[in-house]
Amino acid sequence: MDEQKLEQIQKIFSNDRFATDNGAVIEQVEEGYAKCWLEIQPHHLNAAGTVMGGAIFTLADFAFAVASNWNKPLHVSTTSQITYLGVARGTRLIAEARKVKEGRSTCYYLVEVKDDLGNEVAHVTASGFSKG
Repeated sequence: MDEQKLEQIQKIFSNDRFATDNGAVIEQVEEGYAKCWLEIQPHHLNAAGTVMGGAIFTLADFAFAVASNWNKPLHVSTTSQITYLGVARGTRLIAEARKVKEGRSTCYYLVEVKDDLGNEVAHVTASGFSKG
């Protein structure tokens, strides 16, 4: 995908204010796929000094939204489940959303979240419904 198209997609999703205000950035999109990241900042940490689950889920949910919507009618999440696998030890979280199945009105995605050192942080499964 060319840089201009990616910038257009980033502009559209800048309206996803909770995710983008918390630092989520779209790096790459393809059919049924999105890669997003955020730099881990102090406001992403919990009392134990590790990345809060809500920050991890926000990035994963954003990646699902981008992957399922950037070139299609609006999909909204109907269910999501997160499994936390480990602690982020790097400075960046990276979420990759991949389409597993898509029908006329529903979709199912797997989102893998890792840190920039390759440590697995979480897996999210997400189902969506097409409003289009």
